[in-house]
Amino acid sequence: MNMIGMKKGFVVIAVGILLSNGLFAQKMEGNLSKADVVKIDMKTLAAKKAKLKAKDPLAVAAYTKLITKANELLTYAPVSVMDKKAFPPSGNKHDYMSIGPYWWPDTSKPGGVPYIQKDGQINPEVHDFTDKENLPTLCENVYTLSLAYYFSNDEVYAKHIAKLMQVWFLDTATKMNPNLNYAQAVKGRFEGRPEGLIDTRHFIYMLDGIQLLKTSKSWTPQKDAALKQWFSQFLVWMNTSKNGTGECNAKNNHGVWFDAQNLAVALYVDSTELANKIVTRTIGRLDKQMNDDGFFPEELKRTTSLHYSAFIMNAFNIIAVLSDKTNTSLWTVTTPSGKSFKKGLDALTPYLMKDKEWTGKEIRPFNFQDAYPLLLRDADRFNCPNCLEAIQKLASDKYQSLLLNLL
Repeated sequence: MNMIGMKKGFVVIAVGILLSNGLFAQKMEGNLSKADVVKIDMKTLAAKKAKLKAKDPLAVAAYTKLITKANELLTYAPVSVMDKKAFPPSGNKHDYMSIGPYWWPDTSKPGGVPYIQKDGQINPEVHDFTDKENLPTLCENVYTLSLAYYFSNDEVYAKHIAKLMQVWFLDTATKMNPNLNYAQAVKGRFEGRPEGLIDTRHFIYMLDGIQLLKTSKSWTPQKDAALKQWFSQFLVWMNTSKNGTGECNAKNNHGVWFDAQNLAVALYVDSTELANKIVTRTIGRLDKQMNDDGFFPEELKRTTSLHYSAFIMNAFNIIAVLSDKTNTSLWTVTTPSGKSFKKGLDALTPYLMKDKEWTGKEIRPFNFQDAYPLLLRDADRFNCPNCLEAIQKLASDKYQSLLLNLL
């Protein structure tokens, strides 16, 4: 299925971010994930399934935790964009809506508008928009349930996923429109912004989960085809809309996360030609955004600079995993000016391991769980001798049951 020629006349929604119990341990725009949510490497996953079968103690402990959590999620009820009380500017609740998290009322202006920006400081009004709360939780729960299905072969988990996906994406009465026209709005300034596309990065993890359901009787070919149609429409919107093209042109982590999400969707709908182009574009971003020391100046400017340095590297990390399915491997590329994914890892890893103290600005403590995906893949792909030990040290007594031990 190729994105070219798909219908472009559709209205859609976006995603959410920031959930105290969701994909993110801290309520901030750029937080990546809790410890147990990483981009799945399918070959590694199969190897870990073999370890589980062989009764490897770490795999067994992680599996026990996974199944306990998945069983709890069987009571998680479907959510929908129709749950929100407020209407987006379109007047259509099927359209996703959120507000920019770092924008606050201007107390010197009547009604506080237009809002003003306070980088890194979350306006609690973001939680008034339930799309922003519900979608990341949905994506995380589908991810968890799908892993439970993959490792246990118990159809009960796939059946619940099918129910959840039906309500958010497929049922006419409740589904989200495939666009982010009203994501990260700013009162008095914008009905929606290009930056809003970062809300839907959780789709990357959810699509990992869906692709583990290929043997399920509950996730039928018809449902999968319908979901691919939805994401084909979303892919067109991403690559042709004002907000989508604006985000694609972003010169910081937003552009890289756009590529990560764009690539995950393109590969899901089998748009391989587009996928190859995205990886090439990402290599160009790496060349331009990284400095000679392996850091990213645009992220170093932020009030949570270590956080955003890890955040952008995690986006590159996802693209590197996905690039295995394209003509070019991001793992091994060196750009014309000498930049590489490995160079970024080597620069950041001592700070992620706490071997060095970060001296950049951090108005909130760094969540070291955001380091786990980078350390995990550094160990897998570059034979980092101390990376798994570093995760163990950071996780402390929680390490034995980390889902990471299955990933």
